[in-house]
Amino acid sequence: MYKKSIELLNKAVADELAAVHQYMYFHFHCDDQGYDLLANLFKRTAIEEMGHIEMLAERILFLKGDVKMKASSEVKPIHTVREMLDYSSKDEQGAIKKYNLWANECAANADSVSKKLFENLVMDEERHYDQFDTEMENMDKFGDNYLALQSIERSKSVSGSGTASAD
Repeated sequence: MYKKSIELLNKAVADELAAVHQYMYFHFHCDDQGYDLLANLFKRTAIEEMGHIEMLAERILFLKGDVKMKASSEVKPIHTVREMLDYSSKDEQGAIKKYNLWANECAANADSVSKKLFENLVMDEERHYDQFDTEMENMDKFGDNYLALQSIERSKSVSGSGTASAD
């Protein structure tokens, strides 16, 4: 009865798993480059995407389906912040479009709970998109200074904590 919903929910699990992997990859690289604010943004977003996987999996199991834990794509080796943000913005836009369509498809198959789940995911993905878009705007507005300031803040906090422990 809920075969189509289970299929769509599993597609969403695959996409969310891919997003978790990609955002954690970006987190690691931003952290390594000293961009704490962006590193934390990617990490928080990955954690939220993990929460999405959990909600989707719970719904699949409720519908008596099996959760497929295979990411829909491999991690893209992107190392520049601008490319990370651009990729992330596009990925979120794609998720928004798919989840809206899938919500309508669930409704057409008389599954209002899965429809509502997809609608709630759309709200989160729109917020993620907005966060990445804002960071892109900041980079456009402030240029390389935006990243330099993040790196300087990291250096100040590292050197400040090093001095405090030496006392």
